[in-house]
Amino acid sequence: MPPADTGGPHSVALRDLEWTDLETLAVLERELFADDAWSVESWWHELAGRPRRDYVVAVDGDGQIVGYAGLDRAGETGDVMTVAVVPAARGRGLGHHLLGELVRRAELSGIRSLLLEVRADNASARRLYERNGFDVISVRRKYYQPDGVDALVMRKLIGGANA
Repeated sequence: MPPADTGGPHSVALRDLEWTDLETLAVLERELFADDAWSVESWWHELAGRPRRDYVVAVDGDGQIVGYAGLDRAGETGDVMTVAVVPAARGRGLGHHLLGELVRRAELSGIRSLLLEVRADNASARRLYERNGFDVISVRRKYYQPDGVDALVMRKLIGGANA
């Protein structure tokens, strides 16, 4: 899929994940998610899951990855695997653009609902998901280890799906 320009004064391009991005993503994961970070091996596994797994990266004008997001397609239900934006690129709507691209790709695949898990203590991510139509449907107690933080399971109905 060709890159999609997200527009705005600090424009970035969205493009499909490539194998040459995996080392960079593993480094970003450690910076952004610490104990929950995916390794290079995990990223290879995700890439090997295509076409069921679908990842997009956001690249700035200097060619640097400033965000990424992923989708797992499982019939009429999809899972948002990750949405991440580097700190220097936050506050510009990039998370919204990445999530919107996942929703667009899900709709094209015939997915009727998207699910995700988010740390209960991640207020900015929760706001992003809520503003994009996701609702909390359940809680997984002490899901994130080693600190025992709850996971909120959120869902968005898409493609004409009804509650």
